[in-house]
Amino acid sequence: MTDKVLNFIKENSLINSGDTVVCGLSGGADSVSLLMVLNELSPILDFKVEALHVNHCIRGEESDRDEQFCSKLCEKLQIPFTAIIYNVPEYAKEYSLSLEEAARKLRYRAFAEVSEGKLMATAHNANDNLETAVLNLTRGTGIKGLSGIPVKRDNIIRPLLTVTRCEIEEYLRNHGQDHVTDSTNLSDDYTRNMIRHQIVPVLEKINSSVITTSVNSFSTLREENSFISDLCSEAYSECKKGTSLVGLSKYNGVIRKRCIAKLLTENHIPYSHDRLDKADELLMSSGQLNVSGDLFLKAKNGSIELIKLYVSNEHQLLSADLNIGDNSIFKDKILHCEIVDCDNLKKIENVHKMLTFYMLDYDKIIGRAVVRNRRFGDRIQLKGRNFSSSVKKLINEKVPEKLRPELHFIEDEKGTIFAERIGIADRVKISENTARILMISIR
Repeated sequence: MTDKVLNFIKENSLINSGDTVVCGLSGGADSVSLLMVLNELSPILDFKVEALHVNHCIRGEESDRDEQFCSKLCEKLQIPFTAIIYNVPEYAKEYSLSLEEAARKLRYRAFAEVSEGKLMATAHNANDNLETAVLNLTRGTGIKGLSGIPVKRDNIIRPLLTVTRCEIEEYLRNHGQDHVTDSTNLSDDYTRNMIRHQIVPVLEKINSSVITTSVNSFSTLREENSFISDLCSEAYSECKKGTSLVGLSKYNGVIRKRCIAKLLTENHIPYSHDRLDKADELLMSSGQLNVSGDLFLKAKNGSIELIKLYVSNEHQLLSADLNIGDNSIFKDKILHCEIVDCDNLKKIENVHKMLTFYMLDYDKIIGRAVVRNRRFGDRIQLKGRNFSSSVKKLINEKVPEKLRPELHFIEDEKGTIFAERIGIADRVKISENTARILMISIR
């Protein structure tokens, strides 16, 4: 395992001579093995090792036990150790987040603070990579998402990405090193755990070596994605003139759509697969497409430009990124969102009794979500239906005329998932497998 990690670090230029690498240390098998391997390799590659433990205060005495274990391990290995304590349950409640999401936000905040000017190593391994790819696939993704976890992003490196969990456990046994077990990892309450405990074992029945073979697949996908990204960067640099992409039509469709996506992302505008297809069709012909509020893509002569078109207040297009908490796009109305952990069907049924709330499966939202007002041509496939309906028709049937100008809609990268006074989309409905519910209320 040590040689495998050494080769991976060299192949991807993850660590240079003189670097300081901070190891994220939870006390679990993955992070303990990472710390030990880095400690072995530090004299070979001439870098320093430090360790950081984040105590999330979620599991009471068990959380404190983990911190003490990490401290003693670093003392034994003579590795500088830092522990940061966050009250994750309190933070999650204050910002209406799930425990999982709150813990992740605070953990990466600690990573950024402690590793400034250094490298930050996390213990993501080959199993994690496969789980991430499966999760991305279920939510909708392109080649980038199917490539799994990035080997390096900013100052964060992942030296164990080609190492399987079995290899990690064998490494620890051979070194006589124990570790702690996070009890929450034994539960199916969270989406990733469901993939780990239910889906991956099924894949292993089809191919017992699926974890090992996936390593090569992800390596190939990363190489191909990197190649496409380089081509896109060249095309983008050549075509970009302010908020325009001039002469973009001469490139392949894959390049064209990635460049349009980059233009939208730079201007903080969410996009979907369908929207990119429409924008690309527009580029190859002519016309304009509303993408957010008063912002439009306008295409002509093989070029496309992001422009602002002012419209009357009566037909003004309003939109903003969806926040967990309060959302306000209308003067006298608030759309409030809250994430509620849901670990069984009985709990879902109890929540259903709260008739003042709309509810959907938070983990089924694809990409970025925005809250907006009504758009011409809006359609939604409501829960329990196998066909989509015209929003205009549904509004005429269900909504009093005086309320129609200020209705909230939520869309993700695949389309409309919520329409106020109408309902939610079938593809985000809650089920017995729902881990987190997004509860929506209007006041």
